[in-house]
Amino acid sequence: MFAVMEFQTSRMPFLGRREPLTSVYSYSSYVPAQRRTLPEIELFSSRSIEPSLIERMSFRGQDSTITIAALGRPLHLGRLYDCRNDSFITGVTLWDEEELNKDLRPMEKPNTEVHYSNSDSIQKKARLLNVSASLKASFLGGLVEVGGSAKYLNDQKSSTNQSRITMHYIQTTRREELTMKHLSKITYPQVFEDKNATHVVTGVDYGAQAFMVFDKMTSEEEDVKSVDGAVEAMVRKMFPVDGKASVNLSTEEKSLAENINCTFYGDFELEENPTTFAEAVQLYKKLPSFLKQDKSKAVPLKVTLYPLASLDSRAAKLERSVQESLLNKVESALDELTTVDMRCQDLLKNKTVNDFPDVKERLQTFLELYSDYKSLFKRELRRLLPAIRSGEENEQELVNILKIHQASPFRPKILKQWLESFQIEVDRLHDYIGELSSITSTVTSSERFTSILSKSTVDTVICFSFTSLKDEDPILASLPTIFDDFEKLPSQPKTPTDQIDGLRWFNNPEIIRSMNKNVLLFKNFCEANQNKPNTMFVIATIPDPSNPGTSIRRYEKCEMVDGSFQPVSKPPLPTVEILDKSVVLKLQKPPTGVPVKFRVEYKASHSDSEAWEFKDTPDAQESFTLTDLEMAHQYWVRYRAVSDVGMSEASDAVPFSLKGTVNVSVGHKWDWKTSSLFNDVRTKIMTSLGISRWNLSTIDSEVTNRLSNVRLPYADTIPGGLRPGMAIYYQGVVDPKATEFVIDLQSGNDIALHFKLDIRNMSAICDCCRNERWEGASYVNKAFPLCPGSAFDMFMVIKKRRI
Repeated sequence: MFAVMEFQTSRMPFLGRREPLTSVYSYSSYVPAQRRTLPEIELFSSRSIEPSLIERMSFRGQDSTITIAALGRPLHLGRLYDCRNDSFITGVTLWDEEELNKDLRPMEKPNTEVHYSNSDSIQKKARLLNVSASLKASFLGGLVEVGGSAKYLNDQKSSTNQSRITMHYIQTTRREELTMKHLSKITYPQVFEDKNATHVVTGVDYGAQAFMVFDKMTSEEEDVKSVDGAVEAMVRKMFPVDGKASVNLSTEEKSLAENINCTFYGDFELEENPTTFAEAVQLYKKLPSFLKQDKSKAVPLKVTLYPLASLDSRAAKLERSVQESLLNKVESALDELTTVDMRCQDLLKNKTVNDFPDVKERLQTFLELYSDYKSLFKRELRRLLPAIRSGEENEQELVNILKIHQASPFRPKILKQWLESFQIEVDRLHDYIGELSSITSTVTSSERFTSILSKSTVDTVICFSFTSLKDEDPILASLPTIFDDFEKLPSQPKTPTDQIDGLRWFNNPEIIRSMNKNVLLFKNFCEANQNKPNTMFVIATIPDPSNPGTSIRRYEKCEMVDGSFQPVSKPPLPTVEILDKSVVLKLQKPPTGVPVKFRVEYKASHSDSEAWEFKDTPDAQESFTLTDLEMAHQYWVRYRAVSDVGMSEASDAVPFSLKGTVNVSVGHKWDWKTSSLFNDVRTKIMTSLGISRWNLSTIDSEVTNRLSNVRLPYADTIPGGLRPGMAIYYQGVVDPKATEFVIDLQSGNDIALHFKLDIRNMSAICDCCRNERWEGASYVNKAFPLCPGSAFDMFMVIKKRRI
């Protein structure tokens, strides 16, 4: 039994809402013959119905027309379509070709638009292509294979350092529609019983689209947002909506254009796609002319689908649609996964990651698990969407999938946490390698390391090893558990719990402190022994739980002799005691390592040579006398600790002179005693005062009322006052900015001695003031060779005044 529908309606325009229709239904029986056909649908109307009304007729429930984007698929008039899985049916049709091409309703529909987008999200791309939420979900689930310009949907940034803007060009030419005559004359009605299709294409908008994706990779020195703005401004300038492109480019713009790449997705037949900015500009000028020259090359852009169930109740139909809000959550989840992929691709290109196989292996494992999970998520989406649309499943199943995702270790919070931790680890490694790269190389494989140990020319290998790169990664270990949850569907989704990545080597303060110490020890020891024969310094990855973070390992003749080697390190400052014609050095053991001797290095200050003379101590004794020095020279001295493996970094150098006058820089503290200076002064004091109790052995003990760290200007009382036989001893460093300094010895209101030293002229003025009258200055020229920054010793001897 088939229904014959009779419509009575007045001709009225379609105003975007459903107009009231009156209908009369009657039935007539039909016995199928050899060739099965549907009864002709007879339409009775007081006025003729416009053929285009077919597209605009709206029915309740799922029996309504649908407009979808063609997405490069051959969706021509009469094509059967299954909205349950968004696929088109080939080889089957309702009409033969002759009937289909009769009474088509073509309409000219010329229009051109240009749009811009700086977003790489699937939401924005779908909006440019007029893709509905339902069709977008089918695409994301892998149900739809796109072609032509719609391949733009598959394009995504490969790096977070990529500046991107897309120019969208769309040109429509015509629209074609089926008429009511087509729907009333079905040639092959068995289609309704096959139930392979839910709709038929009854209207097509033809034209062509093009997407030009402009990319520029930014360097570490460039700001991505600034480059984004510059690229967008350039594209808008050269690809304007009105078609009038600017031809005047500044030098800076030309330089930018040369570094912009173009990826083309389009429906136009081109001999060669543009790849540069300049080629894209030339193509843009030609785009409007392509379809004008041959309109037959236009492709379907948008199609209208008519439900088959409105023609015959036996036909399959779209039972229900998935809520758009639910589809948006699916889209958001997949967008987040895409962002993860982009960050991982950046990390795979990172040199530090590639220098450490264990680190790279972990990243690749993460990527494999992520890829498997993404495929699994899409597989479930691909399974559920058609089932929900056909009524076999309900939406709750899709809700459960999303709940499983939000409770899984692949949810955004956990993925972000893992990526940030991994980035911190890579940055730490990069910093350490940067510290050492100028003095040694990284061994990237165990085979290479074994080869180095086996070299006949190498006796000793000192290896700075990263020991914790193979430690268990808590988040990575938890990722495979999610696959069981999908296999157990439809089980109750787990409640999400916050997984916290425990303290790893790269965020453990105690381990970092130890690593920093090891890096400094290894670097300084390597630099000090860089040219030592038969010794090599390398960086490698060697797991060692007993030494978390890093360790310095010592190998002798292919065998490891110390897994936690402590090389001799920089020793403290030497103490310098100056004798008449020699120097006694007090040496100290370094903070780390076991020295077998010391190497004392010295050189004259006036020497232009960078080379230091040296003398080795016979053993690790802490006192050494340096001889064969010239009285007239100022020297610098330093020393190194020497072990059976190599020598340490040199200590800081100390200046000294046998004459006692030392030119140095302010800001250093040295422990030195100018005994020869005391000896010279002692002789002068003895001669002028006639006393002999100041011998060399008692000078230091005779110094009383010691004052140190004196701030200038300084005033104080001399205990007992000034008296004959007293010597006042000054020791210090001349301020680098000073031009003079003054010493006044005051007795009551009188100034017993006014001493003013002019540093620039190396001259001095001596005077005294009694009863507020100066008695007459005496000048001494070129007698005080002090300069800014130099150290000095000064004695003032008090004598009885002669009248």
